[in-house]
Amino acid sequence: MTHKIISYFTFSLCLLLSLSPFVHMHPFAYSQLDYNFYDRSCPRLSTIVRYNLWAAIRNDTRMAASLLRMHFHDCIVNGCDGSVLLDDTEDFKGEKNALPNIKSLRGFEVIDNIKADVERFCPSTVSCADILTLAAREAVRLAGGPFWPVPLGRRDGTTASEKAVNEQLPSPIEPLENITAKFTSKGLDIKDVVVLSGGHTLGFAQCFTFKRRLFDFNGSGKPDPTLDSSALTNLRSICPQKDSANSNLAPLDSTNLKFDNAYYTNLVSNTGLLESDQALVKDPNTAAMVNSYSANPFLFSNDFAASMVKLGNVGVLTGKDGQIRKKCGSVN
Repeated sequence: MTHKIISYFTFSLCLLLSLSPFVHMHPFAYSQLDYNFYDRSCPRLSTIVRYNLWAAIRNDTRMAASLLRMHFHDCIVNGCDGSVLLDDTEDFKGEKNALPNIKSLRGFEVIDNIKADVERFCPSTVSCADILTLAAREAVRLAGGPFWPVPLGRRDGTTASEKAVNEQLPSPIEPLENITAKFTSKGLDIKDVVVLSGGHTLGFAQCFTFKRRLFDFNGSGKPDPTLDSSALTNLRSICPQKDSANSNLAPLDSTNLKFDNAYYTNLVSNTGLLESDQALVKDPNTAAMVNSYSANPFLFSNDFAASMVKLGNVGVLTGKDGQIRKKCGSVN
């Protein structure tokens, strides 16, 4: 018991220390948001989110990965404004049905259910952007990952853009330098690329996102030579070379329902699934971090929490900007 208390205290202290540089570097982001934003106006918020996430993951174990991914897709495209939740309208074609998201992003009904519960207790008070940010944190925690404090007070965007998704969202077949440029354009850095890629410790990928590694890498007509041979055989059995297999699912790491550092140990052993993941061990700017996280799960959890706070503060709307949507799929 004493050991657990000391471990928890150590983790909390390290998390606080890891977050403090960001607070000093980005004071305006933090001055606009507040850890206690809903303490008076919606004190049950955290409990409502936590219960709904528990029920959703109990019903569908993939949901933790799905909600973490949805939060990333929201924030990396024009900021954390809940725009990924908006349905298309006559005025705009939004993010939800953009090519990287359609038939891929999932969990919208979970966010809608949370929003409906929150509206019953705290009408027109809590943004969908904040609900999605809290849901991602709870998803990671329920999958065995770290807990981190989430500053709140985001407001919801009133439009969404399919074009922005296609331009801003990193692709699994993009060069690492392109992905890094997309991160840095949002105020993130190369460490955040490595750390947030570790979110692939949870979930699955559809075969079409990595199939060329198995059969025709870079137009060679041969598989990716860096892919472990036994992993290649296994993946070809899941993803045979026919179009009907494109939507088949392969696990992103060897323990894909549990938040841990197996993603990085897989990369070190050349069994990473996506090109963009395996590229992290080929680049000298990122390889050392991959090796560190593969050897130290505590370091990964700590750094992941810090990078998630940074991600959650990208491009936020606060004050009188945006709105508090009554339903997450449509503007008021």
